[in-house]
Amino acid sequence: MKQELPHIRPLSERAILIEFEENIKEDILKIVLYHKNRIENFYIKEKVEVTNTYNSLLIIYIYNIEDVYSEIFALKALISEANITNKLHNKLFNIPVCYDPEFGLDLVLISKSKNLSVEEIISIHTTPVYTVYFIGFLPGFPYLGGLDERLYISRKNEPRLEVKKGAVGIGEKQTGIYPISSPGGWQIIGNSPVDLFDKKVVPPCQIMPGDKVKFYAVSKAKYLEILEQKKRGKFQLKTFFYGS
Repeated sequence: MKQELPHIRPLSERAILIEFEENIKEDILKIVLYHKNRIENFYIKEKVEVTNTYNSLLIIYIYNIEDVYSEIFALKALISEANITNKLHNKLFNIPVCYDPEFGLDLVLISKSKNLSVEEIISIHTTPVYTVYFIGFLPGFPYLGGLDERLYISRKNEPRLEVKKGAVGIGEKQTGIYPISSPGGWQIIGNSPVDLFDKKVVPPCQIMPGDKVKFYAVSKAKYLEILEQKKRGKFQLKTFFYGS
C-alpha cells in the first residue's frame, strides 16, 4: 500500500519528527507502526529511541545530529521505498474493570450529562474492542481509540491531585487506564486490578501500540479476589493473538 510521503523536520539538535496524515484512524496507525519498525531496524546499530503518537513518529538520537539534512534525506528514502502490505498481528487483552461507586467517581456526572443510566454506561464502555494507539503520558498508560461517541466527554477543568492506580477514565474521544497513582483530569468510571506497568519485568509494559483491549465488568468481590490472586502470583491476564 503506497501513501503520500509524511512531513519530516528537525525538532531539536537530537530529534527528528515525522508527521503523517492528521487523523485518528487505524489505517494511519498501521502505517505509523510499520515505519516505526523499519526505522528501528534501520538504526539497529545506533542508540535511538522511536516513539509514536496517533499520526507521528519522534526519533530521539543519543548524540547531536551532525548533518540533519542528510539524515532527513535517508529517512525519506527509507519511507518512500516501503510498500505496506502486511497486517498487524498483535495481542488482544481482556481487562477486568470494577465499576462500583467507590471506583466510578464520575459515573453519576456522566449519567446526568449523557442522560444514560450507570448500567447503560457500563454496557457501552465494555462493548467495543479498543485499539492501543500509543503509550503515554505515564509509563504504561494506554491511549485507547474506539470509544462509543455516546460516552465522549471533556476532561475536568480542574484535574484531581491524585487519581488512583488502575483508574479507568474517559477523556474526550478516548478511554485509558492509569498504571500508577498520578494527578489527572480524565473522568473516572471504574478501576482495574491488573498491573499495566512493572519495572521489574522486560518489557515493563505488556500492552503495546497496535494491540487491542476489551474490558469486562467485575463485581467488587471479584475485584478483591483478583487482587488477592495477584499477591499469590496466581492471576493471569487473559491475552489472545489478534490480526487486523
